[in-house]
Amino acid sequence: MQNLEIELKQNQQHLLKNPKDLNAQINCGNLCVELKRYEEAAGYFRRLLRVFKNNQDLQNALCYALQELGNEAHMQGRYIIAEACFEEALQHQPNNAGYRYNLANAQRELGKAREAELQYQKAIQINPEDADFYNNLGNVQRELGQLDLAIASYEHALRLNPDLYHAKVHLVHQKQHICDWRGLDHAITEIRHWVKSRPNAQVSPFAFLAMPATTAEEQKICADNWVNNRYAKLIEMGKNLHFTRTKNTVHKKIKIGYLSADFRLHPLAFLISELIELHNRTQFEVIAFSFGVNDKSAARVRLEKAFDQFYDIRALSEMDAAALIHQKNIDILVDLTGFTQTSRSGIAALRPAPINVNWLGFPGTMGGIKDTPLYDYLLTDNFITPDDSNANQTEKYAEALASLPYSYQPNDRKRPAGETLTRQAYSLPENAFVFCCFNQSFKITEEIFAIWMRLLKAKPDSVLWLLECNPWAKENLKREAEIAGVASSRLIFAPRVSIADHLARHAHADLFLDTLPYNAHTTCSDALWMGLPVLTCAGSTFASRVAGSLINAAGLSEWVTYSLKDYEQKALEFAQHPEVILRAKQKLLAEKMYSGLFDTAKFAQALETQYQRMWQHYLAQNDIEN
Repeated sequence: MQNLEIELKQNQQHLLKNPKDLNAQINCGNLCVELKRYEEAAGYFRRLLRVFKNNQDLQNALCYALQELGNEAHMQGRYIIAEACFEEALQHQPNNAGYRYNLANAQRELGKAREAELQYQKAIQINPEDADFYNNLGNVQRELGQLDLAIASYEHALRLNPDLYHAKVHLVHQKQHICDWRGLDHAITEIRHWVKSRPNAQVSPFAFLAMPATTAEEQKICADNWVNNRYAKLIEMGKNLHFTRTKNTVHKKIKIGYLSADFRLHPLAFLISELIELHNRTQFEVIAFSFGVNDKSAARVRLEKAFDQFYDIRALSEMDAAALIHQKNIDILVDLTGFTQTSRSGIAALRPAPINVNWLGFPGTMGGIKDTPLYDYLLTDNFITPDDSNANQTEKYAEALASLPYSYQPNDRKRPAGETLTRQAYSLPENAFVFCCFNQSFKITEEIFAIWMRLLKAKPDSVLWLLECNPWAKENLKREAEIAGVASSRLIFAPRVSIADHLARHAHADLFLDTLPYNAHTTCSDALWMGLPVLTCAGSTFASRVAGSLINAAGLSEWVTYSLKDYEQKALEFAQHPEVILRAKQKLLAEKMYSGLFDTAKFAQALETQYQRMWQHYLAQNDIEN
């Protein structure tokens, strides 16, 4: 390598005296490629192509340098550079399917879904036998809401390569979104086997959470595999960057950095906004690092005002974002997004802050590599992760558990509720008993839906009010109702509306029926806030116990069941005794401002106590005086 550097320097010095020496320029370009200095190499080859306009060898050399530069930029999160590189390469090689595929990948990361879809389709026209092309086309179709086309793309990818793990996972999850349950049991069994036996399989931890029958132990294995496959290099890089805290950088106030894609009109904002406003500024400084879109909504403006500092890091690479977080001397970095679609947990993997915390965005462990968790702490509560689970805690959670006294989920008491309209305005029968579930459609399982159909049969004057998530789910659920012997007209679908109008319509529901294994989370809080009791069945995983936690904190422990048999029996019992429901509604409305679930000031104090404990433990472990 040193010899190559010397040779390059000699050629560059020669070029200073003889700038038109084409051989020296070729040598410099080739040497830069060997030294992996692709941007410089591309510069030399561009200049040469101005002289030798149609030289195929030079075009190939330039395209190679651009490809490597684009791949390098993509790995570092510099998607604008990657896009430019592949667009330039395609000017010379328009029929290169790989370049079109890589261009589409960069455009997808930049939020240019339509452009990416077109490039994937062009790549497929050039090479229709590449399974990854179809898989990524499916990904962007999914993001565009074209779920039927996405499913067809995943199925095509799997016909080309039956062992394309991520395509199978995407296929299952999207079929869950459209409530097409045919063949899912077999596919989920296969995916669970992959998680345990094939650590290199790309199984999305978020999709895995929603798959029936998965255990907490399997979910940890899945998260560990994901971290090993996605973040191992970044974790190692972080160790070498020496983002460390010294005695000279310890400050009076603990600096909390909140990292999220969802500081906007999003369920997260309806959970944390008041909490951020209530943080004790004499002891804490709270700083936002936002990598999501700025929707310019009132929710976004409120959050920007609530934080002490607010940084938009969308355009920054993982490395640059980590450097900014370190520069701001963040003590505790709290990831509010986790392994969801917009994840940038690679920033936390670089360890720009002494302590990493996993909270709210991803309901479960986020794994780690051997004895190195990606996050130091998982914020939870004693219902979600009971004390008796401590014996096998390490089999379920990579992080240390930091329990809050009421529930792990905060709430915003300033939620805006709109005007409640008549039942007729919501297409609800005037005198019917209204079972409802406003969870996303992917949470509705075949087993849960069968219970709901039996309840409708047992109470003939009832209807089921569901959120209209997508047209395919609506049609599939109506079809499943007819198969179960229930008129599809008894399923009423609520269109998506503003959060204020959505909260207002809860007044016309009688009983909220929760889902399993993925409970209502923010959706449960919304219902309880509006005085609508929620009946849940608590499972054994984090995501399956959140609603139970919220309901307990609201003082309705009798509304938590622990088997689907009891869940079904209690739902019918409550439906047949409206006075029980009325008492629960009255209790929720009477206590909403100061119950364990909705007392945001008490929640803030409890959370800050945990932050203090984390920080003091860190200082003691590292022999640093506060």
